[in-house]
Amino acid sequence: MAYDEGLAQRIRERLGERPAHRPALTEKRMFGGLSFLLHGNMTVGVVGDELIARVGPDRAESALARPEARPMDFTGRPMRGWVTVSGPALAEDPVLEYWITTALAFAGTLPPK
Repeated sequence: MAYDEGLAQRIRERLGERPAHRPALTEKRMFGGLSFLLHGNMTVGVVGDELIARVGPDRAESALARPEARPMDFTGRPMRGWVTVSGPALAEDPVLEYWITTALAFAGTLPPK
């Protein structure tokens, strides 16, 4: 499955605006798309034209209350602490920024891999 390179570039630009995180950020092809990792922990990714975001189990309920989000489900079972964000909603910069910020905040609590 191909991924939206335009969305990936927008994520790169926003991540690049965070100097404190920059040295610890990497990209990796995963899930048929592209993932962005902080200290080896996945934060956000692009699959098709959608964003996947690791929000953590404690923020999942509030994240799923947002209209653009749904549970992330690749295998028939939703992944706990992850959401998929619909492509059309991501056209709005504040929406994309919210998900990146939320995912980085959670990934920042995890030990480096």
